[in-house]
Amino acid sequence: MSESSHSEPVGVILAVDPDRFAEVVEALRRAGLTVTGEQPVLGTLSGTVAEDRIPALEAVDGVEAVDRERIIRLPPPDSPIQ
Repeated sequence: MSESSHSEPVGVILAVDPDRFAEVVEALRRAGLTVTGEQPVLGTLSGTVAEDRIPALEAVDGVEAVDRERIIRLPPPDSPIQ
């Protein structure tokens, strides 16, 4: 096991209180989130965080949901795997 106290970064998508968006985003940054996209009107943002810091994000007041980003990779059309 590595001596590092942090796990590998993962992509996350968060739903937050849109009325407190700026305040919540700042608290999330302090909790370890690197913000990569923001939609203040919708109350959503995306970013990366060490996987072991996800509970800290969930604990921020104003956070409604934290989901891991899911990437779907499809084989190219000429691939033998269909």
